[in-house]
Amino acid sequence: MVTGPLASWPPWPPWPPGRRGASSTGCLFSLLIFVAVLYYGVNIGEVYFRYYRLLDEMQTQAQLAAALDDGTIQRRIQATAQDIGLPDQAQNIRIVRRASPREITIEAQYSETIHLPKATQPL
Repeated sequence: MVTGPLASWPPWPPWPPGRRGASSTGCLFSLLIFVAVLYYGVNIGEVYFRYYRLLDEMQTQAQLAAALDDGTIQRRIQATAQDIGLPDQAQNIRIVRRASPREITIEAQYSETIHLPKATQPL
């Protein structure tokens, strides 16, 4: 048996009686922040996901433009915009071809509104 001042070192339990050593307030606050970022991120992320899908379709049609007429390109992009749930104004496609230098420009302009608790932001 050990005796002396270090006989009971480290003190057991190492925290004061009645406390577990964890801060429930800090954990709850961190969890609340994480859930809020996730909730808002999903809603905002949907808008950007739809935008990039439309952009990808426009780039694909621009690559195929040499073999397609403007009406076909416009119909394909309009169908994609409708499939992904974009507003009707996204289906107003403008196509401009130039011979010298040989290029094609495909444009669409639209806006979406995100409805979030405590905030509404047009994008």
